[in-house]
Amino acid sequence: MSVRVTIQPSGHQFQVEPGETILQAAQREGYGLPFGCRSGACGSCKGRVVSGTVDYGDYQPSALSPGEIAEGKALFCCAKPLEDLVIEAREVAGMKDIQIRKLPCRVESIERPNHDVVVLKLKLPANEKFEFLAGQYIDFLLKEGKRRSFSLANAPQDKGFLELHIRHYPGGSFSEFVFNELKERAILRFEGPLGTFFLREDSDKPIIFMAGATGFAPIKGMIECARQRGIIRPMVLYWGVRSRADLYMGDLAAGWQSGDGQFTFIPVLSDPAPEDGWTGRTGLVHQAILDDFKDLSGYQVYACGAPRMVEAGFKAFTQTRGLPESEFYSDPFTPSVDKSQQSAS
Repeated sequence: MSVRVTIQPSGHQFQVEPGETILQAAQREGYGLPFGCRSGACGSCKGRVVSGTVDYGDYQPSALSPGEIAEGKALFCCAKPLEDLVIEAREVAGMKDIQIRKLPCRVESIERPNHDVVVLKLKLPANEKFEFLAGQYIDFLLKEGKRRSFSLANAPQDKGFLELHIRHYPGGSFSEFVFNELKERAILRFEGPLGTFFLREDSDKPIIFMAGATGFAPIKGMIECARQRGIIRPMVLYWGVRSRADLYMGDLAAGWQSGDGQFTFIPVLSDPAPEDGWTGRTGLVHQAILDDFKDLSGYQVYACGAPRMVEAGFKAFTQTRGLPESEFYSDPFTPSVDKSQQSAS
């Protein structure tokens, strides 16, 4: 028997069928709840159960702590209602007309901008229309039901192809395949677009982008989208990596800087090598933002990279710099989980 879920503060209601998660049912009925990995790993879908009980499902402890459960929180991508619920969640506007599809694609080019990153460009079928929002991701559909998720690094205006940045993880089955076996003109299948990490164009607030390693990919798509649309908002990109070689598109990002100060690029190296001759910023990327901004109450922050970086930024920016929680948008890259989906990486 189905149960009813009411979303606060909007008052929207939807039915959840037996076996469905809260997120699945909300998507089916056209309500946009935040989500990322859809596997209980990233925490993007976290919200509060105001009344009613749920089966929390399978999730990673790092994404939902016992303390958060005691506060009434749950991961809506995993949780299944056991009775009628009232939940508190931030609904996402702007996704209603975006259709999630399964499509084939052809590998158009494989570029290696540094030692451990591949830039993959995929050609879409000529007769297929694929729409997405800058910053979303796709899932590659692999054998035995496995998936691997990667953020889209190009703007939606770039019709006919998709760009992905894939980092080499030694021992990782898919990244090993991409680096050692994948050839141009190979055919792959994917599902997308997915995720609620995308550029909010209905605001005029200045933006701080915080990227870690290949977390630069979706942020690149957002920045290029904003530039192509003529969106005029002050933007600062902080890109945190280990050494200079890891700034695999540093020249591109530096080229976005404008004389009027509307866009600024600040690379931050956590462990520069002696041969780097680095004289720029060092340390943790979120700390660099804290050093530069004492008040974030009037900003939006978009963060993408390792969960530890994203979590540290969220806590510091909201608790010590006045950033509204509703203005922090993130896509934490989580390790692949073979039994289910993984979040964008």
